[in-house]
Formats: sequence, structure tokens, C-alpha cells
Amino acid sequence: MFKKLLGRKNAEKTEKIVQEAYAQTELDKSVIEEEVQEELEEVQEELEEVQEELEEVQEEVEEMQEELEEVQEELEKVQEVQELQEDEKKGFFNKLLTGLSKTKANMMGSVEQVFAAFSKIDEEFYEELEEALILADLGVTTSMKIIEDLRAKVKEKKAKDTAEVKALLKEEIEEIMTLHENEYEFVDKKSVVLVIGVNGVGKTTTIGKLAFQYKQSGKKVVLAAADTFRAAAIDQLTEWANRANVEIIAQQENSDPGAVVFDAIKAAKARNADLLICDTAGRLHNKKNLMEELKKIFKIINREYPEAYKEILLVLDSTTGQNALQQAKQFKEITDITGIVLTKLDGTAKGGITIAIQSELNIPVKYIGVGESIEDLQKFNPKTFTDALFD
Repeated sequence: MFKKLLGRKNAEKTEKIVQEAYAQTELDKSVIEEEVQEELEEVQEELEEVQEELEEVQEEVEEMQEELEEVQEELEKVQEVQELQEDEKKGFFNKLLTGLSKTKANMMGSVEQVFAAFSKIDEEFYEELEEALILADLGVTTSMKIIEDLRAKVKEKKAKDTAEVKALLKEEIEEIMTLHENEYEFVDKKSVVLVIGVNGVGKTTTIGKLAFQYKQSGKKVVLAAADTFRAAAIDQLTEWANRANVEIIAQQENSDPGAVVFDAIKAAKARNADLLICDTAGRLHNKKNLMEELKKIFKIINREYPEAYKEILLVLDSTTGQNALQQAKQFKEITDITGIVLTKLDGTAKGGITIAIQSELNIPVKYIGVGESIEDLQKFNPKTFTDALFD
């Protein structure tokens, strides 16, 4: 009986324990479920935040993609411009190469013969090379200077064969022809460009081509027909003004050139022109008259337009060879020339005068003409010029 009672109590106790354990388990389960639920909710929130961040990143990626596409388009445009510029350079180089063919044949033909005839760098080699340069219209003074400098370079570089000397010769000529960075400064300022030169060198044509090119580049240009003494000079310049679509200030033939320049300055200032290009008389009765006429024009420009940059371009016909050098010397006595324009290089074998002028007079060649079309007057590039001669 006692054992049965004890067994019943134990059973009840056990059941109670089990019930308590079950209750505790249910409680723990509920707590766990709540904790799991909370964690799930937190994870869900984090997932939503991540989703938002992903969407933001996606938007940024799309924006970056758009920017990349814009950059790509810009790069393609730049590439097109560069290709056009490269084609233009190649086109001009080929035109220059063709234009200088006679000069190259004359100058480099005799020079090449010297290099072909000598394998040893000795005194006879230098004498023959100097003679070849003189015959190529570089003149005695320039040729002697080149040979003197060449000797020094050969010694400094320890050149052993004539092929090396040829490369040094090209380098020497390119150095002689090198321009300063500010040689075309007048193009970017309010400027008066005075164009001088004897009749027949292509002065009026040069002015027309310059006016056209500057107008095409966005400059406002006014021309002054101050060569009033040469028959048809005013008509010719007027025709060029019409072709270039620029304004011209002119008076009747034999009128006062100073008065024309005076009126042109007033017009250029009133119209806010970038460049006033003045044609001038190419020949008067004597050098004294020409000098006095130019002095008068300079005086008017300095008085009426003192703030303008002054550029004086001397136009020379390269076909006249050493005579062009003499003209440059004579005009240099009259005025301070800031630049040379060499015309008709495509029709002469005497293009070597380009080197002589810059070497002897220290006046930069700024423009060269290698054809008759309006685009054939180009800024002078020493490297392109020497490449066309030597390569």
C-alpha cells in the first residue's frame, strides 16, 4: 500500500516536473520565436536598406554610364578634329613639298652630290659643301656661317661619317629659321598691319589672302588702300576685299595715302576691328620719297591709334633670289620690319634665299606662298620647311 502511494506521488511529481518543463519549454519557445522574429525583422530592414543602397548605386552607375557616353562622344569629336588637322597638315606638307621641289632639286641636289662624293670629313669636304650652299642662293655670308657652325657641331658630336653631318646640317638650318613664340602676337591683339614691298612681288595678293584667312578664323578685318600711286592698285585690293568679304577704305587714285590711313583707322576703331591691314606704295620716285611717305603713315598711326600693336610685313618675291635679300636690306634701312612674307616659292629654284634672309638680317620669315589659291599663303614652320627640303 505504501509503495503504491509512494509510486503515485512520484508519478504526480514526475508529471508535475514534466508539465513545468513543458511550460518552460513553451515559454522558451515563445521567447525564441519572438527573438527570431525580431532578428528576421532586423534582417528584413537591413535587406531593404541594402536594396535602397543598390538602387542608389544603380542610379550612380547609370549616371556614370551617361557621363562616359558623353565623354566618349567628346573624344570622338576631338579625334575627328585631330584627324582633320592631321589631314590638313599632311595636305599642306605635300603642297609644300611640291612647291619646294625646284628649290630642293637646286639646293639639295648639289648638297647631296657633295655628301655622295665624300666619305671622309676633311677640309675639301667643307669647301665643297660651302660652295654648294652658295650656289643654292644661301649667299656667301650665310653659307660661311653655316659651315662654321657645322664644324663646331661635328667636333662637339664627334661625328664620324657624312650621314651624321647631313643630319647636323639640317639641324643647323632649322635652328637658323626658328621663330620666337610671340612672332604672331599681332593676330591676337588690336593691330595695324602695314604691308610694304616693291611693285610686282605679290603685295596686294598677300594682303587679300591674309584678310581672307583672318576673316575665316573669326577676326574682323578692315583694309586700307593706301597704295594710291600705282594704277589699278585700289581696284585690285577692292576685288580682294570682296572675295574675302571684308570692308575696305579707299579714295581716288593719286590721293594722299596718309588721308586714307587716317580714315581707315577711324573706321577700324568705330567697327571694333581686330586687324587693320594697310597696303602701301611699292615704288615712288626715289628711296627718300618712299621713306618720307612711310614715316608720314607711321606718324598718323602712332598719333591716331597709339594703343594698337604695330606689325610691319615686307613682301618679297622669292624668284628674284639674292635681289630679294638686297630689297630687304634697303627696306630695313627705312623702317623696322617685324616679318617677311616670301611669295612664289612654288615657282622658283631659289628658295634658299629664305634661309639667307633670316640668317643675315635677323628678320623672321612669317609667311610663305606655295601656290596661287587663297589657302596657299601659310604661316612659316621651320621644321616643316627643313623636312620638305631634306626628307
